[in-house]
Amino acid sequence: MAAEGKGRAAMLEPKTRRTSRAPGPDRPRSEMAALLVKIALLGILDALAVYAVFILVGLHQWAAVVVTVLITGLINWIYLGRGKRLPAKYLTPGVIFLVVFQVFVVLFSGYIAFTNYSDGHNSTKEDAVNSIIQVAEKRVADSPAYKLSVLESGGTYSFLVTDPKGVVKVGSADQPLTPAPDAKHDSTGKAVGLDGYTTLTLSQILANQAAITAVRVPLSDNPSAGALRTDDANAAYVYRSNLSYDAKADTFTDADGVVYVNSGKGSFATADGSKTLSPGWKVDVGIANFVKAFTNEQISGPLWRVIVWTFAFAILSVLATFALGLFLAIVLNHPTLRGKKFYRVLVILPYAFPAFLSGLVWAGLLNPQFGFVNQVIFGGADIPWLTDPWLARFSVILVNLWLGYPYMFLVCTGALQSLPEELDEAARVDGASPWRVFRSIKLPLLLVSVAPLLIASFAFNFNNFNVIYMLTRGWPRFTDTTFDIGSTDLLITMVYKVAFGQGGARDYGLASALSILIFLLVAVVSIIAFRRTKALEEIN
Repeated sequence: MAAEGKGRAAMLEPKTRRTSRAPGPDRPRSEMAALLVKIALLGILDALAVYAVFILVGLHQWAAVVVTVLITGLINWIYLGRGKRLPAKYLTPGVIFLVVFQVFVVLFSGYIAFTNYSDGHNSTKEDAVNSIIQVAEKRVADSPAYKLSVLESGGTYSFLVTDPKGVVKVGSADQPLTPAPDAKHDSTGKAVGLDGYTTLTLSQILANQAAITAVRVPLSDNPSAGALRTDDANAAYVYRSNLSYDAKADTFTDADGVVYVNSGKGSFATADGSKTLSPGWKVDVGIANFVKAFTNEQISGPLWRVIVWTFAFAILSVLATFALGLFLAIVLNHPTLRGKKFYRVLVILPYAFPAFLSGLVWAGLLNPQFGFVNQVIFGGADIPWLTDPWLARFSVILVNLWLGYPYMFLVCTGALQSLPEELDEAARVDGASPWRVFRSIKLPLLLVSVAPLLIASFAFNFNNFNVIYMLTRGWPRFTDTTFDIGSTDLLITMVYKVAFGQGGARDYGLASALSILIFLLVAVVSIIAFRRTKALEEIN
């Protein structure tokens, strides 16, 4: 009987296993839906990749074409496969976002730091040559009148012109004039239409007058040959630059015979450097931006003061917010205190307001003439909270304390509640005072968990753009520089002003170099701080 029972069990076991593994009625349907979604998403990705490849090929960006093809192929290989590729399916989206929004941004900023990328140097040499020629263009005095019809195709305006000899040509800003023998003519012999184009009516011309009069159609591939332009959309005239470009010599010559040569710094200038043509173009300059930051008198002096103040602001902000947050956490964590929930809600209210909005509100409160602080609290006193250098720095730290202590309060409250009560009781039994318990037991244990957050808070305040810019805009300004740099500027606000200058030139290369400096300073301080905090772990 036992053998018969084992035999029956053996016969039933495979069937039972097959039954347990058999999919339910909804499983094939869900798998099919997931497969269709996956194919649809991969199809969209592949379509975008093909479109990107066509664009990059047109721009002759062959390295980008290869990278796009490889990445797209890798993604398809990962998501169309099975088995060991499963972890990659979960990691791929995160890696892509990391590369696009972090790695690429850092690498591109690092690259810009070694170029002269700025106002007047933000394009290619070819664009700069064409722009210089266009800026110096004037209408040729004896230019013949070309009968003009304005055409439109794909959102681009083109000129269909008939010269005095009756030759018809068509061209646009991107396409020099080419013969158009198939053009349609009116009774006067003027070309008025062409297959594939739409001839604009008078009302359409009037509605787009500014765009049409700005169109410049080159006569040929030679930029110095001139171009056709119009003022009334009825006739076009030849415009030619006062500067002639010699492609072989790579020089410009003006009407007075002055020669402008390639300076090697992304611009055309005279031999003595007294005159420079604008715009220039982007070129690599090596470490010139870093040298400029520490040697240019207009930047180096303010830069060192800004660096000192940035460290002072970050350190004082961390110490002040941690001290106040810890104090309130201890007070509101007392077991006999009533209404703790209500008090805690009040304490964390500043944390609920956006920092940039709070900065604007505090700027109004601290206004010397009309602010609530001077008019109500100090009885109408004229205290220059935001215009005196030292008071402005104090105001910035005070406002940042108001914004930052709720975070430290939350962190310290959680850390205090996680400490074992037995240590506190044992210390009191041994006769330790409350201060000694806090200093020798609670604080060291608290720092074990809070120290990394303090380092993160230092890095955040080192780049605390919102408070500075919304409260003081970095002012009051320094008087020994032409740059818009002031007493309360941090490195990050200084970088912003250099990159997106307030009324001045925008120097993205220098701003990127200063950004790298910020990264290095924060990295060095963080590494040192993390190494020091390892000693606290021995207490735990």
